[in-house]
Amino acid sequence: MAVIADVYRALDCWAPFDTQMDFDNAGFLVGRGERQVRRILVALDVTMEVAEEAHDLGAELIVAHHPVIFHPVKGLTDGDPTGALLLQMAEWGIGAVCAHTNLDAAQGGVNDCLAQALGLTGVEQLHQDGVDGQGRAYGIGRVGTAPNPGCSAGEFAAWVKEKLGAAGVRVADSGRPVSRVAVGGGSCGSMLSDALAMGCDTFVTADVKYDQFLTAKAQGITLMDAGHYPTEQVVCPSLAQYLQKTFPQVEVRLSQRHREAYFCV
Repeated sequence: MAVIADVYRALDCWAPFDTQMDFDNAGFLVGRGERQVRRILVALDVTMEVAEEAHDLGAELIVAHHPVIFHPVKGLTDGDPTGALLLQMAEWGIGAVCAHTNLDAAQGGVNDCLAQALGLTGVEQLHQDGVDGQGRAYGIGRVGTAPNPGCSAGEFAAWVKEKLGAAGVRVADSGRPVSRVAVGGGSCGSMLSDALAMGCDTFVTADVKYDQFLTAKAQGITLMDAGHYPTEQVVCPSLAQYLQKTFPQVEVRLSQRHREAYFCV
């Protein structure tokens, strides 16, 4: 029978935790390492709803993308949302392992899943951050050729919305046909210069600031914001498949309750 520490080590083999960015807090964040695991729930975030779902399923572990503990915890009470969540998880005996920027950058991770979801071909790295202990290059973002090269920004934005199930896509249209596309799951607006350096005419990411849209238009690249959740949720099925293959004796489920945090009207 697998234990939580085994699951952590398996994720470390795919997306080494020592490749995470300096600001990050990915890793084994809640629980006892030697606790046996019969069921795992996979979700983008560890929310109270996800914890309740894990409890209802009898899952001993949640594997998520976003860290359940990100900022330093100075107290552990039910007086704030994070404290209440952590206390409830501890009382239910539910652990958490979170693979964040290490999974963003890893081969087959968030950005490869995003490129695949959008049908990009000839995919390569947008930015290489380094080489891991197994000699594999890693880095945030990917670049590839659109499945329908030559289409308009509006047509490609509609494609992005459909393929990602996004509530909407914000677009700063440069007027250029869409062909060479960069993608950055989550908040990658700061990588606009990398997309330009790679000769991209379009960049799909999330959490784009107003000034970044202005900069994109001025520099002649179409910038699309498809939302944080849709551009990263694409990794969860791959995460579940990896865990199920690695631990065939463990039941691995994808969260059915976690959804986009907002809707558009």
